[in-house]
Amino acid sequence: MKRTQLYLDEDIAKVLSTVSRQQGTTVSELVRTCVREKFGGKEAIDRGALARQLGGVWKDRGDLGETRAYVRRLRTDTRRRRSKNG
Repeated sequence: MKRTQLYLDEDIAKVLSTVSRQQGTTVSELVRTCVREKFGGKEAIDRGALARQLGGVWKDRGDLGETRAYVRRLRTDTRRRRSKNG
């Protein structure tokens, strides 16, 4: 964590102070939370949930052609090049 200093308008400082007391947290934590929500930052990533959301995302794509044939062609070409060089 990096320490920094902020200059806040009086009204913002009062709001942060009030909310921090109500929530039982620090003004620093409130500021970190607000910055994280607004601009992003380190978040706990549930990789399993992300994988479930992304799974099959390209399954209905028609513009890619036959995937098996494409992969087979790539592998075949690689074998040919390796055997010629070896």
